[in-house]
Amino acid sequence: FMGTSIVSGTGKGVVLATGNKTYFGSMAEKLTKKRPQTAFDKGVSKVSWLLIKFMLIMAPTVFLINGLLKQDWLEAFLFAIAVAVGLTPEMLPMIVNANLARGAIAMSKQKTIVKHLHAIQNFGAMDILCTDKTGTITQDKVVLIRHVDLNGSDSKRVLEHAYLNSLFQTGLKNLLDRAIINRANEFGIRDKAKKWWKIDEIPFDFVRRRMSVYLKDESNSHVLFCKGAVEEMLDICSSVESGPNIITLTEDLRIKLKQLRDQLNSDGLRVIAVGYKPMPNINKISKADESNLVFSGFVAILDPPKETTAEALRLLKENNVKVKILTGDNAVVAKKICHDVGLEADHIALGSDIEKLTDPELAELAEKVSIFAKLSPLQKARIVRVLKSNGHTVGFMGDGINDSAALREADVGISVDTAVDVAKEAADIILLEKNLLVLEKGIIEGRRTFGNIIKYIKMAASSNFGNVFSVLVASTFLPFLPMMAVQLLVQNLLYDISQIAIPWDYMDEEFLKIPRQWKAETIATFMVCIGPISSIFDILTFWVMWNIFGA
Repeated sequence: FMGTSIVSGTGKGVVLATGNKTYFGSMAEKLTKKRPQTAFDKGVSKVSWLLIKFMLIMAPTVFLINGLLKQDWLEAFLFAIAVAVGLTPEMLPMIVNANLARGAIAMSKQKTIVKHLHAIQNFGAMDILCTDKTGTITQDKVVLIRHVDLNGSDSKRVLEHAYLNSLFQTGLKNLLDRAIINRANEFGIRDKAKKWWKIDEIPFDFVRRRMSVYLKDESNSHVLFCKGAVEEMLDICSSVESGPNIITLTEDLRIKLKQLRDQLNSDGLRVIAVGYKPMPNINKISKADESNLVFSGFVAILDPPKETTAEALRLLKENNVKVKILTGDNAVVAKKICHDVGLEADHIALGSDIEKLTDPELAELAEKVSIFAKLSPLQKARIVRVLKSNGHTVGFMGDGINDSAALREADVGISVDTAVDVAKEAADIILLEKNLLVLEKGIIEGRRTFGNIIKYIKMAASSNFGNVFSVLVASTFLPFLPMMAVQLLVQNLLYDISQIAIPWDYMDEEFLKIPRQWKAETIATFMVCIGPISSIFDILTFWVMWNIFGA
């Protein structure tokens, strides 16, 4: 039962699987496997292979041309080795790490911990951010919004009945109970509880889906107070309070109450029904006593979005990052929260729907849908995986155990300081404050870091290629090597040293507005186009020195 908490009641357990074959074990196993390659890893690999290919082409070419023309094969071999070394951007590791470290330091000033340096660049390359709802874009702090009677009017009496139930039940007080108690304290109902004493209770269970407490007051009146799921509560109620009167709960009134429930649900509120029953003076109650109750009304709760969520999501949109909600909550609540924070919520896919889809079908659906509800932890990770397979750089933000698999699957995993340990362990970046505006700052910092890295690679690679190309052309008309091997290496070293300041360089605003990914083909194009342009001046210098000055 690892990962399961038993808070009330009794029961028998049947062991169906153990270890990694259990649901909890399968999640843990995923976290121990080698992490999938991120966009940064793939990008660095592509650029490295590009440079290796150029080296494998240019070095043998230089060796053969100089060997055949000069007939000094040893000197040609040494010069070819120098060319191979010269084509390599020697300062690349230092420039990359200096850029990433500078980005991490800048993020730390925003109270954000960067656990893995490569996450900075992935942050900037991210074009889709998948996020859990509870605790990330919401406050993870349940607030009681409404307490209404049959007619949908706010009723202090309904709140009082719910308060007595939540206060006197001895099971684990969940977020709902705490929200009811906090709200009741605001209304000054706490003093009324001093007039009541508990005699007995029936704990909550998932069959009845309700809990009851049996109390007596100072006038020796005995009352059973019950709260629970709407359908189950309506089944055990035979009458309902309507103002100061108690009337029979007819079928029409049941329909009216369900419509009121649906209306509250459509506002993103979770609805709990409350009822009571006057009781005779007995010492113990049973489940049979949960019948013929008087329906008091509804309490409706909400996990409100963080204050900075709407602004943060707007800034993400401005920076061309799409946001998708991946939540285990129901679709109605998810839709309401998304509407409140400015996200489109026209299309919603449920976990039960995507379970039937193949990966290609899910990949197509994931491009169209922005909200996924009632998801399991592994379904979240699967959605992240298929989005990556579509060529996106995907970030995931979550704070619970059920988010850990998706955090690990994403190119960049983002969590918050209030997250569970396993989520923080799986994340690459941790926000120390609830201010989500740091997301936009992180993206900009990532794009600036990437821009400066690419700036160095293009400058160094094209310069080195131009130098080698110049030497290669000059070797065809000069009777000697135009540059000694050591001269070529010293020139490259001096040029690379001059690039040390690149990590602190500025980037144009228009560059920072678009997600940037590693594209080796653009680097190759830049090398082939810009390198020979610089070679024109080198070759012209060689020609002038040889033909005019006789050097």
